[in-house]
Amino acid sequence: MIQTQDLTKIYGQLHAVSNLTLELSQGDLFGFIGPNGSGKTTTMRILATLLQPTWGEATVCGYSIYTHPKEIRRLIGYMPDFFGVYDAMKVIEYLEFFAAAYRIKGPARRKICSDTLDLVELGYKRDALVTSLSRGMTQRLGLARVLLHDPQVLLLDEPASGLDPRARIEMRGLLKQLRGLGKTIMVSSHILPELADICNKVGIIERGKLLVSANVADVMKQVRRCTLLNIRVAGKREVAAGLLEGHASVENVELRDGRIFATLAEDVEDYSDLPTLLIKAGCKLVEFKEDEINLETAFMALTKGITA
Repeated sequence: MIQTQDLTKIYGQLHAVSNLTLELSQGDLFGFIGPNGSGKTTTMRILATLLQPTWGEATVCGYSIYTHPKEIRRLIGYMPDFFGVYDAMKVIEYLEFFAAAYRIKGPARRKICSDTLDLVELGYKRDALVTSLSRGMTQRLGLARVLLHDPQVLLLDEPASGLDPRARIEMRGLLKQLRGLGKTIMVSSHILPELADICNKVGIIERGKLLVSANVADVMKQVRRCTLLNIRVAGKREVAAGLLEGHASVENVELRDGRIFATLAEDVEDYSDLPTLLIKAGCKLVEFKEDEINLETAFMALTKGITA
């Protein structure tokens, strides 16, 4: 659905996007992660045909951004991080105005606007003035606007920016629902744990360069090549640690905060004999699990915090 090859945008001496190559398939929910000034918005504007790259190629739904921008605009919904609303309009009037711009007419326009409001859970606000909406409601209204023409691809730039916790949860649920409808979604955000929860793929960009683009699980593996076990026993903690230190599969053992952290040797995947070893030695296992790495940790490990 989205393909780029060596996509580059240069402003003078500044490489806003540098040789960016990625591929998204239908139904992907792609989390685009990077610090401010890393090139996320520039990439999205290029894909939305609002900005010409310096060089490189990009296609959306099989159409080139150079030769078929009108076809692409019919197939995408682009929601910038900040967008204007017409305060004097009612919510339903706002949507009908944009539906008319998409050349949706008559009864079909009223039905589509009503159905889209229900989808984003704003049906009860249809007759409220846009100016009366909260930040979270305004974001949902903006999302409703880009859904009116039933786009195949959604480009959402910081849709959860500035939202309170409840509004972020509601936005996350809405994105999951849209993915369930078969939409291909590229979403940029700094709320990293929430992206890991809803995205099947992530890309991490810094200073215009894509550092990694893969499934969430593969990104985690790239950051942590060795498995770290988090173990808690009732008594005999030193005995358990000593047994683990002497095992061929264990590379390092650390006692911290009443727990045992055992780092397995690289490429060790089967450690099923370790719990048995501890139990036979009389150690009562309270907890035995892999220590999870989250997307925030991966982001910090892969980036240096430098912007373009």
